Amino acid sequence: MLSQIFILSSKGDRLIHKDFRGESCGTSTDLADAFYRRITALPGDQAPVFMDYGYIQTTSPEVLRNFMHAEPVATKPFSLLDLGSIGLFGAETQQSKVAPSSAASRPVLPPRGEQGARNEVFVDVVERLTVVVAANGTPMKVDVQGEIRLKSYLPSGAEMRLGLTEEFCVGKSELRGYGTAVRVDECAFHSSVKLDEFESGRVLKVTPSQGELTLMQYQLADDIPSPLPFRLFPTVDQDPTGRLRLYLKLRCDLPPKSQALNVRLQLPVPKGVSSLAQELSSPEQTAELQPSTKSIRWDIPRCQGGSQLSALFKLEVPGLSRASLLELGPANLAFELPAHTCSGLHVRFVRLPAPAGPPQRWVRYLTHSDSYVLRL
Repeated sequence: MLSQIFILSSKGDRLIHKDFRGESCGTSTDLADAFYRRITALPGDQAPVFMDYGYIQTTSPEVLRNFMHAEPVATKPFSLLDLGSIGLFGAETQQSKVAPSSAASRPVLPPRGEQGARNEVFVDVVERLTVVVAANGTPMKVDVQGEIRLKSYLPSGAEMRLGLTEEFCVGKSELRGYGTAVRVDECAFHSSVKLDEFESGRVLKVTPSQGELTLMQYQLADDIPSPLPFRLFPTVDQDPTGRLRLYLKLRCDLPPKSQALNVRLQLPVPKGVSSLAQELSSPEQTAELQPSTKSIRWDIPRCQGGSQLSALFKLEVPGLSRASLLELGPANLAFELPAHTCSGLHVRFVRLPAPAGPPQRWVRYLTHSDSYVLRL
């Protein structure tokens, strides 16, 4: 018999809670915090198995709706595609395998053949980040290309109202609202989007047909409101045996409850390198020398905000010279940031008519690297 159910966001916030026995008064917050700490402390490829509570990690709308039928109590506003974990306390269950980290970046869509039977709409805010960082850590180029994408299975003729951040500004001279401005340099809208409420309330209105649609595209260069997600601190020298020694510290400057997934650093090395020895700061990391490209590939499945990872590489380079060192770098970083936007843009609400029952609305945020270059 279940004692309680709670649903946490990917950042650890308690969004939904239901106490079935009335035995957990005053302890549910502590349980949720302990659960979140244990889950996030696991390596990316290890399945969580606990004797006193069960765990589900999912972005399946069908699974989430089944849990909603238990009538839990919402503790704060949320969007279902931000959900990270569902805790089931008092159940003797085991989880066989964690959903792969790439699941956070895959679209949540109903199966083929069921589209006409669903009354759902999916909104994705997707950003691509292009960055060049100088050897001294100074950003030389920062560019954000963003899109608001809509996937609709609503009956044709239903008008949707989508509210953006009230402080959303276009251009440097415009200021709105009382909070921190969310500014972009320029934006463009699909021809079907009605903008009569955009200036006054930052509301987009659209009557989508079933299928996919890009509602808005926007761009922001150089001045983003949050720190860059990653900084690299390299040290290059030679050990007493003459091997080239490369020590890398990678710092994740995301907020502590955020995380980066599928992090991969690619570093060109001198063409004459014949072997590689490595020391990595955690067991879930992997690294290898790729002979075809003469580069090191360092893979990190998951990187928590505020953390720092390190790697020591020792390369055997016959005839190492000063000219050989010029072939080292720059580093190229690839990653995904679920539930995160570099611009700060968010969706305040998605409102739809409900002639035949309330429609399901799903909102998700994702930032991924387009090109992230770190010079040594």
